[in-house]
Amino acid sequence: MSDLLAGPWALAVMSLLVLGDSFFVVVPGEIAVTALAAISQSSGAPPLWAVIVCAGVAAAVGDTACYLIGRTVGTERWRWMRVPRVRQALGWAGRRLDGGTATVLFTARFVPFARLAINLVAGASRIPPGRYLCLVGVAAFGWAAYQASVGAVVAAVVPGGPVVAVVVSVAVALALGAVIDLVSRRARR
Repeated sequence: MSDLLAGPWALAVMSLLVLGDSFFVVVPGEIAVTALAAISQSSGAPPLWAVIVCAGVAAAVGDTACYLIGRTVGTERWRWMRVPRVRQALGWAGRRLDGGTATVLFTARFVPFARLAINLVAGASRIPPGRYLCLVGVAAFGWAAYQASVGAVVAAVVPGGPVVAVVVSVAVALALGAVIDLVSRRARR
């Protein structure tokens, strides 16, 4: 089993989960990165740098795809975009982008639904592609390094092998995510 989790397919599956997480918040992209980093630290394979690079590339591609959807389709074309709750989130994203594009793009990478809304609105508001790609690349690789670090650090500190490291690192990542969500909700009020 650990051969399967440490093999090249593990990086591909993790990358697909991270990519899917850019569009659907229920896809466990963060958990996949954290878990694979814990496995990497515990077993030595796949290399931690490969986990970070694959996660960063997948995150940047997913965010850029959302940007392109916003740029070509806008934020009102499909019915789900006109639902009051989604309109409210897209309005919030637009106000945040007006206040500081770099800060918002970087922060949104860590907050699942905000990530989708911010990237759609960034495209619809015509943020220049060169500037957007640079900012989203930095954000994606910063996020990937952070998520992988959580898994690697927990695996290095907690004894018990890869299975224990994965379980504990996922619990830590979920707790950190809950704290980030709580802080971001309070900041919006």
